[in-house]
Amino acid sequence: MNAQGLKERAWDMIDRAGAQTAALAEDIFRHPELGFKEERTAGIAAAELERLGLTVRRGLAGTGVAATLSCAAPGPRVALLGELDAVVCPAHPAADPASGAAHACGHHAQVAAVLAAARGLIESGAAAGLAGEVLLMLAPAEEYVEIEYRDGLRSRGAIQFLGGKQELIRRGAFAGVTCAVIPHLSAQPPGKKASMGGTTNGFIGKLVRFAGEEAHAGAEPHRGVNALNAALMAMLGVHVLRETFRDEDHVRVHPIITRGGDVVNVVPADVRLETYVRAATMEAAVTANRRVNRALRGGAAAVGAEVEICDLPGYLPRRLAPALDAVVRDNLAALLGADAVGDGEHGAGSTDVGDLSCILPVSHPMVGGVEGRCHARDFRVTDARLAYTVPAQLLAGTAIDLLHGAGALALEVRRAYGRTLSRDEYVRLWHDLLAAATAGEPAGGSR
Repeated sequence: MNAQGLKERAWDMIDRAGAQTAALAEDIFRHPELGFKEERTAGIAAAELERLGLTVRRGLAGTGVAATLSCAAPGPRVALLGELDAVVCPAHPAADPASGAAHACGHHAQVAAVLAAARGLIESGAAAGLAGEVLLMLAPAEEYVEIEYRDGLRSRGAIQFLGGKQELIRRGAFAGVTCAVIPHLSAQPPGKKASMGGTTNGFIGKLVRFAGEEAHAGAEPHRGVNALNAALMAMLGVHVLRETFRDEDHVRVHPIITRGGDVVNVVPADVRLETYVRAATMEAAVTANRRVNRALRGGAAAVGAEVEICDLPGYLPRRLAPALDAVVRDNLAALLGADAVGDGEHGAGSTDVGDLSCILPVSHPMVGGVEGRCHARDFRVTDARLAYTVPAQLLAGTAIDLLHGAGALALEVRRAYGRTLSRDEYVRLWHDLLAAATAGEPAGGSR
């Protein structure tokens, strides 16, 4: 059977199971979990993959789940990816009251889409007409949150990278993968239902601790060194740097205070910040990071405090894969109509899909069916079919195109992509970037 015939069979199967897909997605939505803690969500994904007769690997990079669907003949390996975690958004109506986690970014839909695509490929018989393998993977910890908690995991040796796909790369989980597709929900402009081709910022992650001297805040504040004042001076220093950043570099620095002191009647002696230094290129991020570190040290010096700066591997900018994006766009056009598919722009946010794009071609289409602001209280699904069923059909259809006819299209996508990094080269890249980001700083100023 030709590829179109196989796609129609798989799409019909996925469409008829739309209510089940939506129910699974909504169940995950009601039980959000933060990165490296997605035990319940991973269990749901593993159980569904096992129900389809697949052998499941659990505990990948902590909580990740994967299974391999083998097709009728040898060939390339295509990955269909989703993300398990939620973001912290305690104001969201569906937020977990204990953790503040909420699926205000749509990752619950990704999980449902990967599982529904697997079902469509298997139960329609489409996989029997393909060559190669389909790697079905649900990755942990895309949202780069709870930095201090994750740095603790890193310090204990549980992880080396703070993002899920980064850690999966380091552990070799993408070995042998030819290319990958991961859809994402995003509110679309009027007249559009999906978009293709947007790029993203990269960033360096930061943990900062200002150390002062405690004293009675009312009776003798002069005997203390106020670490909170040091942090405020440092944040002001970062703020006045903003005019030095070039518009085309899309630099973003947005610190939060995660600890501002202990009690109100003691001069704060232990104040902590978390932030990113984002930019469209890592060269710009490295330059901005050096300036930010200078401002942090200046804030501490102004009040006589000490500062510890921990620079961490954030995410890399996303590299586009035009040949793969063309296959994905064709499938979106077939599902939604060509006029409903727009062109993405540069987004100053970040994703570890950028890191994955350094080692293999990856397409990251944006699909609608939602309204509201990403990571905000008003983010919600408004069209279940567009948010849940269409991404599943997109994944299945793209996999069929790539692996039909001995997988020739997948191999051509990989050839057209050009040079990629090996796992070891990727790890060294981050080592070199962090070294450059702190070059010339005082000994002990960063770690």
